[in-house]
Amino acid sequence: MNLIELYIQEVTRRLPEKSRKDIGLELQSTIEDMLPEDFTEEDVKEELKKLGNPAVLASGYRDRPQYLIGPEIYDIYISLLKMVLPIAITISVMALVAEKVMGYSGNESVMQVILSVIGKGIWNAISTGMQVFFWITLVFAILERTGIAQYSMTTRRKEWKPEVLKDIPYVPKKKAITRWEVSGSVIWTAIWGSLYYYASNLVGVYRSGDNGLELTTPVFNEHVLHSYWPLVVIAILLELLLAISKFRIGKWTMRLAFFNLSTQFIAFVILIIIFTNNQIFATAFMDLLSIVSVGQKELIGAVIIIFGISAAIDVFSGFRKARI
Repeated sequence: MNLIELYIQEVTRRLPEKSRKDIGLELQSTIEDMLPEDFTEEDVKEELKKLGNPAVLASGYRDRPQYLIGPEIYDIYISLLKMVLPIAITISVMALVAEKVMGYSGNESVMQVILSVIGKGIWNAISTGMQVFFWITLVFAILERTGIAQYSMTTRRKEWKPEVLKDIPYVPKKKAITRWEVSGSVIWTAIWGSLYYYASNLVGVYRSGDNGLELTTPVFNEHVLHSYWPLVVIAILLELLLAISKFRIGKWTMRLAFFNLSTQFIAFVILIIIFTNNQIFATAFMDLLSIVSVGQKELIGAVIIIFGISAAIDVFSGFRKARI
């Protein structure tokens, strides 16, 4: 990738998605107008040096300047917020759900518990979000004011040179892994992991009772389901390690695609091991299935097929992006 395209990439990746294309074209036209007809790489370096640090130039294209957090670390600050906020909020909400489920005494109706979880969950989400925002902002403001950031995050107070662009890999948009994709993976792992450990209290058939909706028929045999906890922990650790790898690398590579394939395959095998146990479903639930003329084999087959198709699509997508 030539220096001009790398420079434009470094500027536009710091801008809002909707304006990247137009500003990229505008910036490319500006650079080409600055260059002589038969320009050399040295000419390009000289003109890019005049334009200056891409982070500083990008700040000039934003609608509002960032006075609290400087342009050199502003994109790192925003990326960290996008990464940490959804994870922290999800953990706080899941902790609340776990607390309610473990402390459920039966004195309240299921509907009352659900409404309580929703109300407190919204408040916890807001409170957690505000705290995360405050502390991350405070830390970055201190880094900005003290100048510590120049040693760890940025090249501030150093003369920017176009040669540094050669050390920056070009990442096509379709190949890149967004922070939302990483956050979504972590959140999904937290959700299904929580559902596994509290399945007997959450997953089942609900019916109206004197106290509202009540869980009358759990789907799973709790003792049998929880006997597979070592395998489930392995799957959770692999998914978290995959999410960390995505965050660290920032783009799809063949190595990451094979890691994703291995994770999906192991998870698929674990799912088959768990669901092929004839005692995995509660007896009352199996009796209910027989009433509606649905067999255990049909249900297990449907679960395995749905998971298999989802895993195959994810694996195929990873390899396709890695080849870009």
